[in-house]
Amino acid sequence: MTLPILYHCADARSLRCLWAAEEAGLEIDLRVLPFPPRAFAPDYRPVNPLMTVPGWVEDGRLMTESAAICERIAEGTALEVRRDEPDYWDCRNWLHRSDATLTFPLAIMLRYTRVEAPERRLAQAVDDYKAFFGGRAKSIEAALADGRDWLVAGRFTIADIAIGYAAFLATTLGADDVLGEATKAWLVRCITREAFVRARARQKAG
Repeated sequence: MTLPILYHCADARSLRCLWAAEEAGLEIDLRVLPFPPRAFAPDYRPVNPLMTVPGWVEDGRLMTESAAICERIAEGTALEVRRDEPDYWDCRNWLHRSDATLTFPLAIMLRYTRVEAPERRLAQAVDDYKAFFGGRAKSIEAALADGRDWLVAGRFTIADIAIGYAAFLATTLGADDVLGEATKAWLVRCITREAFVRARARQKAG
């Protein structure tokens, strides 16, 4: 049996997929690349012409969107919110929000604090997109305001992984001060899970 292959960079959004695989107990062939692959991993281009991570190869098919890969991994596991569950559409909405609304401004911050050469870094862009993220992160706080432990379905699901990664990334960029108190407590619950700890250790091992 050929294992699914995950092309990954440490702590990049492909961490969502590695974390999900660890939670689901899914065996994968992990390939850790230097960041950014477009500059440091030219051999990756035939696999993924976009030169982005994640790259998920399974049965000859390439997937490149972290939330979509998480959906595939969650299928048939307790991470999945099934169509017959009341929170199905809420979960789907969180999955799309995770990248399009929450990770996007953080990616701009990452670019202009770490990726660009020092002379091209833009403090104004960093400040603006941190505020952008903070405004949109209020949706997490609102969802947790009633004291719930997890975002949907009364249990830890793929929504917590997808959104949890965005909140975790904010902490690595010094943007966690814009997160609400309920969000910070939820994030601690997320990142102290054994599967998250294993995923981060595994990416370092290569």
